Amino acid sequence: MTVDVTESGEKEVSTPEGLVQGEPQDSSEVPELVIISGMSGAGRSTAAKCLEDLGWFVVDNLPPALIPTMVDLGARSQGAVARISAVVDVRGRSFFDDLRTALDDLEKGGVRLRVVFLEASDEALVRRFENVRRPHPLQGDGRIVDGIERERELLRELRGEADLVIDTSNLNVHELRAKMDAHFADDAEPELRATVMSFGFKYGLPVDADLVVDCRFLPNPHWVPELRAHTGTDEEVARYVFDQPGAKEFLNGYAELLRIVTEGYRREGKRYMTIAVGCTGGKHRSVAMSERLAKRLIADGLETVLVHRDMGRE
Repeated sequence: MTVDVTESGEKEVSTPEGLVQGEPQDSSEVPELVIISGMSGAGRSTAAKCLEDLGWFVVDNLPPALIPTMVDLGARSQGAVARISAVVDVRGRSFFDDLRTALDDLEKGGVRLRVVFLEASDEALVRRFENVRRPHPLQGDGRIVDGIERERELLRELRGEADLVIDTSNLNVHELRAKMDAHFADDAEPELRATVMSFGFKYGLPVDADLVVDCRFLPNPHWVPELRAHTGTDEEVARYVFDQPGAKEFLNGYAELLRIVTEGYRREGKRYMTIAVGCTGGKHRSVAMSERLAKRLIADGLETVLVHRDMGRE
């Protein structure tokens, strides 16, 4: 079910069955809330549609000042509307300044709140706008890149506070939906989840990384002829990497550091973290290190997804 709020302020509301007037009986009736925001063209609509398919009550282009009202209506529904998602973006223009106040008030009221931020590179966003032949909502008389730059500045603070940042630069619609499903399909009891991502520095840093590990201090298997064609998932490459001085010590030390970090994240209520492990091309050292690091995290009881972003890119 979806509610659309137009820029003129008119609302088309499909009232869920069971929504009634009256005070909520207890705090357990307060709905869970997910705010979806991010860059125009980065996939907000796809993310919202995914939550809708998972049974969330989705509100698109909702002025932030109305978010507490939606939560209150959900709390009055006697459990009929237990999960609400609101898409908030620069289409709200003057309303967007009210977002921080609204979120602070909701958190003080005990609402379970998460912010999902959709990100993408300038190149990917420009390409998407050109493909659909639509202007960026903030470009005015300028270029698409001008609008993107203004939007990044407006959203900078919100991005820094987001619980989950998803970089869609290299994702198709199905891959984005898979990421949303992984994070929201089973939310009975929120837990810290980790993504360990190998990458190549020459292809750029992952913009959604919380922690970055640099494996370029280890000798590169690329310069070993019999290993060049293989990847870090192959045993002979992994053996070569971890036979190098400092490799095992680095793995052990970083795994121990992550135990401290993850415990801190849990205390702070953080639900997702992305650990980016890099080498030059993202084929050998970072892949081997990521494989071992992910196994350590799983052994420590942390739900972990392993992704090799750049493997096979050469």
